[in-house]
Amino acid sequence: MKPISDSDLFLATIAREGTTVHYRKGQVLFAQGDPADAVFTIQKGKVKLTVVSKRNKEAVIAILTPGDLVGEACLVGQQPVRLATAAAMTECAIVRLAKPAMMRLLRDDNTFARLVLSYVLGRNIRIEEDLVDQLFNSSEKRLARVLLLLANFGKEGTSAGVIPDISQETLAGLIGTTRSRVSFFMNRFRKLGFIDYNGGIEVHSSLLNIVLHD
Repeated sequence: MKPISDSDLFLATIAREGTTVHYRKGQVLFAQGDPADAVFTIQKGKVKLTVVSKRNKEAVIAILTPGDLVGEACLVGQQPVRLATAAAMTECAIVRLAKPAMMRLLRDDNTFARLVLSYVLGRNIRIEEDLVDQLFNSSEKRLARVLLLLANFGKEGTSAGVIPDISQETLAGLIGTTRSRVSFFMNRFRKLGFIDYNGGIEVHSSLLNIVLHD
């Protein structure tokens, strides 16, 4: 029998206390400016986080996958509204847990609180890595890293390989470049055998050569 991992326990606790909701592709979990009244966890599918500036420019800030929390910023301080929009990129199964119930779990269940802290610290490390990536790496390297992350390379307990249905516009927003540059690099990766198109983007481990190459 496979042992229960911390991630399994974390998700099972929220699933037990919350309500599972199924979202269609493109359906919004919450919008920027909505009341920040619940936390979500992804059981299946991918969720895109975006923000819109006062000048009405949209930026993609994260792509979240199964096991990730969505909207956990509502637990910090007195944040009354959402600072970003979360929308389903694919068909999704997502557990919604009201903020009071989440706060009760954190207060009463020490094991659960430890798992949430571990998750948040890990997420913070990923954000710092993204910042370093933006500051020091080329657009090509940033694209390669994003593709590997979206294909779950190195993520425990998940299968790696295929990214279903993500647009070049979304990829451009994630790495801070233009769609035409993304198209150029994607064609180059395909010609080099690092990726294939097969009902999605099939990512091969050889794409690591781009990330590791100085």
